[in-house]
Amino acid sequence: MPHLSDRVAVVTGASRGAGRGIALELGTAGATVYVTGRSVEGGSTTDGVPGTIEATARDVTARGGRGVAVRCDHTVDAEVEAVFNRIRNDHGRLDLLINNVWGGYENPDCRPLPLVPFWEQPRLQWDGMFTAGIRAHLVASQYAVPLMLPQRRGLIVNTTANLDALPYLSNVFYDLAKHAVARMVWAMAHELREHGVAAVAVAPGFMRTERIVEAFRRAGAQAALDGPGGPKETTAYLGRAVVALASDDDVIAKSGQVLEVGTLAAEYGFTDVDGSQPPPFRLPTK
Repeated sequence: MPHLSDRVAVVTGASRGAGRGIALELGTAGATVYVTGRSVEGGSTTDGVPGTIEATARDVTARGGRGVAVRCDHTVDAEVEAVFNRIRNDHGRLDLLINNVWGGYENPDCRPLPLVPFWEQPRLQWDGMFTAGIRAHLVASQYAVPLMLPQRRGLIVNTTANLDALPYLSNVFYDLAKHAVARMVWAMAHELREHGVAAVAVAPGFMRTERIVEAFRRAGAQAALDGPGGPKETTAYLGRAVVALASDDDVIAKSGQVLEVGTLAAEYGFTDVDGSQPPPFRLPTK
């Protein structure tokens, strides 16, 4: 296991799901991890799905790192600024930013995507994906980069969907949003390279997150959860990909790219929790 005990990281949207998985693996590697999100103990959680920033932070610490829970609504710039001001006061620097927070899925049925034509799709979902997603990634990066520049080292990782899984990602809003992540990373890398800071996007496969499990349950499709088309990867697999990138002294060579977890596993030699090494995710074509 790589050792990141000298690294300071922020993982946004880490109450549960991908963010939590990334934070825990960084903790296992010894990093100090600031865990952000809106779900806090004693309050409501998104769609009523379990998970809080305090629980994630405690588990980061239990694994050997140092977890710090900071409540933050990433659509409120002042709250985002406060997170990075705290890190500046605590450490004077930042090594790793994981832009994982996302929006647009807040609905009673806990559906990842409403599979309807774009002219019937609620514009509220556009606002979620582009404000709580794309814009939130940009704003966090704006505050993070000044904490990386003095040391001429740093890594920004944006979690994303696998753009190669299908030619078209289900609906207009989602397709545009996820391609925007890829382009933003490419553009950031262009401006950051001379400063020694890398920016990449990392795409997992179909992950068995708390929210996905709940979506299957609410749809009455528990049997399909473990079927051939159900989610197979754990969030730890994505987390281990992030740890591998953060441990790579030459990660700048990958800057600007969209990287698949399955490809990174083969390159760096890590596995999912069951010892398997799922290949890059692809959906079956008709």
